[in-house]
Amino acid sequence: MKLLGIGSRIQHSEYGKGVVTNVTSKHYWVTFIDNGLETLELDSDFEVIEAAEDDVDTVSFYEVEKSLKDILKKWSDVSEVIAIGEKWKGGKLIMQPGDENLKASELPIDKFFHKITMVRDRLRVMEQKINSSNLDEQEKVDLQQYITRCYGSLTSFNVLFKLKTQQFVGQRSK
Repeated sequence: MKLLGIGSRIQHSEYGKGVVTNVTSKHYWVTFIDNGLETLELDSDFEVIEAAEDDVDTVSFYEVEKSLKDILKKWSDVSEVIAIGEKWKGGKLIMQPGDENLKASELPIDKFFHKITMVRDRLRVMEQKINSSNLDEQEKVDLQQYITRCYGSLTSFNVLFKLKTQQFVGQRSK
């Protein structure tokens, strides 16, 4: 089946005359004179009045956006949004020195949580770079063990995460 290009004119039994204004891998977006914008399956029943001969890129914007997000997630430190537990929202972290003459330091817990999740994201990127590197297998294993120990050191902060699936996981005892 040859796809119609943008600008093709069609006659549809229900919607009347229209012009193809966008094409995705599954649909034509058609603006009809009397019925406005409708999406039609590529194999819908309609009459072609005039086919535009333009080459059609059948990848939708959604598919391009999803691919781009996957690539950024894999090769950069762009990360998913991680939610802090409800009970911590708006809270603050107070660091009280042992010396009573010194002033305590306060930090909004949301900022602290963001910094913790950025450390995790950067560790993940480091893991990916190690796995795709030219290091020999033993060097990769050694570096992976260091990263796993880093995750283990960060498990103290798991109490802050809203979702258990996003928490740190260190090396498990066997």
